[in-house]
Amino acid sequence: MAEREVDRSVSQTVKAQLALRDQILSGSLRPGERISELQAVETTGASRTPVRMALVRLEEEGLLEAIPSGGFMVKAFSERDISDSIELRGTLEGLAARFAAERGVSARELEPLKECLAAIDELLGQVPISIEAFSSYVTLNARFHALLTELSRSPPLVRQIDRASALPFASPSGFVMAQSALPEAQQILIIAQEHHRVVIDAIENREGARAEAVMREHARLAVRNLRLALRNRTHLDLLPALALIKTATD
Repeated sequence: MAEREVDRSVSQTVKAQLALRDQILSGSLRPGERISELQAVETTGASRTPVRMALVRLEEEGLLEAIPSGGFMVKAFSERDISDSIELRGTLEGLAARFAAERGVSARELEPLKECLAAIDELLGQVPISIEAFSSYVTLNARFHALLTELSRSPPLVRQIDRASALPFASPSGFVMAQSALPEAQQILIIAQEHHRVVIDAIENREGARAEAVMREHARLAVRNLRLALRNRTHLDLLPALALIKTATD
């Protein structure tokens, strides 16, 4: 296969993967619903080989489950599945923060993190915080976590964090939009921002154990967000993917 054709196939696979993931997380495809290869070709507009690869990748991500009769089924998740994934991500991010602290980071390298911190402070100054501000927070929070990970100077660790964050609902901002309509929303974001501030201070002062502990605690705040979101499913329009999560009462 020519190089151009390989590139085109990879591009189609990514396009199909993103389209199918969006259908699942937007609630268009429900837990237990079967997805055939032909159906995926029709809905994504990609050809069969890229679609087949996209379905396999979504199975690896944990959003789909292969079924013996052929095709795939949209998975449902338990609350424990999600909390375990978040804990895994927090453990890895804690290690990244410890590496950054112990290996040393210059003031110049910390500057982008501090700029993120200041931008989030500005958003949190709004009372109440608007939906638009929550949306901006998601972008800034993702950037903060990505910058922090890069400071570890450990490509293997960065790859593992990326993989862990791709697990369903395990990303640093996985439940932010769902919590935006809750009365506790502003308080949770203020606590999260204090974690951001403390981990920068720990890295600056080369306190590896402290930096690691803060990031692990920071991930546990996401588990709290999960529980709040599951107790308040009236706002499914903000995060339709909550329908994929089974609780003890389901």
